[in-house]
Amino acid sequence: MEILPALPFASMLLGIALLPLIVPRLWEHRAAPFALVVLCAAPVVMFAPGPHERRLLLEGVEEYVAFMALISVLYVVAGGIHISGNPRGTPAVNVAFLGIGAMSASLIGTTGASMLLIRPLLEANKERRIKTHVIIFFILVVSNSGGLLTPLGDPPLYLGYLNGVPFRFPLTLWPAWAIAIGFLLAALWWWDRRAYARESREALALDAAQATALQIDGKSNVLIAAGIVACSAYGVPSPWREAGYAVLIGLSVALTPRDVREANAFHYGPLKEVAVLFFGIFVTMVPALQALGQIAPRLPVNTPIGLFLMSGALSSVLDNAPTYLLFANLAAARAGLGTDLGALAAHAPVLLSAVSVGSVFMGANTYIGNGPNLLVKAVAESAGEARVEMPSFVAYAGLAIVILTPVYASVAWLLYSW
Repeated sequence: MEILPALPFASMLLGIALLPLIVPRLWEHRAAPFALVVLCAAPVVMFAPGPHERRLLLEGVEEYVAFMALISVLYVVAGGIHISGNPRGTPAVNVAFLGIGAMSASLIGTTGASMLLIRPLLEANKERRIKTHVIIFFILVVSNSGGLLTPLGDPPLYLGYLNGVPFRFPLTLWPAWAIAIGFLLAALWWWDRRAYARESREALALDAAQATALQIDGKSNVLIAAGIVACSAYGVPSPWREAGYAVLIGLSVALTPRDVREANAFHYGPLKEVAVLFFGIFVTMVPALQALGQIAPRLPVNTPIGLFLMSGALSSVLDNAPTYLLFANLAAARAGLGTDLGALAAHAPVLLSAVSVGSVFMGANTYIGNGPNLLVKAVAESAGEARVEMPSFVAYAGLAIVILTPVYASVAWLLYSW
């Protein structure tokens, strides 16, 4: 019976994965995601058995609000910075974009870096026919792996920081970051060179003819982005942190010229889709995580490699932030440290490292493993002339896992096999 509380969450995942394949036209209707959320979340809310479960649901909604507040401010502020120009969509340019994104993701978050760079990357590759793989690698690098080095980079690490993990701890994870980014950029270079060689002469000639230098507009948002960093890095408590984000959103909207957002083809559609779907995910995830908490002590998590694989595997289908907290607390308890994650970082850092790297890296395995994944997909599919047809939920998951398996194997063998 332990599996029953997880059924609404499983239904939510299956709906996101299968409905676009089974009934694509129906899924494109703006009410379809909302209907899926109501059908899956309503039983969880209606049949919460007692005060404890209702309190957990309320906490889940509070976490959702905090999550969406950060996602929203990063989305709006990044959408107010327009990188204009049209560099050639060559393999070298694409690798450079992702390399810059990998470094900036740990400074302004995977969401901020993704929203800042996805549009100019789409514009650079607008004339190309074979380009879906570039956006897939963008999600793997910029929206996930690149955010490993600071608590600001990815929501799991930020939750760890708020729960006692030292701010500098993620910097110790640089070997895993270097393995992942080095491999993924090399793999993109190899893949994109082969794809570029298959482009038509007409497409390449048009790409070269329309190439222009890059220019940045909306610079006031760079200062606003510093405000986001300040609200996050200095531990402003909730709800003041979220209120600060709301003020920063207002400043960004007021100070950004309309033509800058119009040049970005900025609209709130992708953010609304993410907000609706993740509300359902956060609500249905509450009983699923309770069930997982009962099962977790029987899982193979006595070793670093076990923690790496289990936290990562579940981060592929659960949001990686609460999954990180669950396994970090489990690792601390197994180490005799209670729920003190600061003590875990000090006395058993390899265990916390395994949970951190697994949660961040394997959040790239599906569109819902990490918030920016779904945002990038939505932006890419609604980018006008630069639009990219993205793979379905299942197809993306298969490609991501195949591409990332060498990274997982290398990290597990080099860092956690002892």
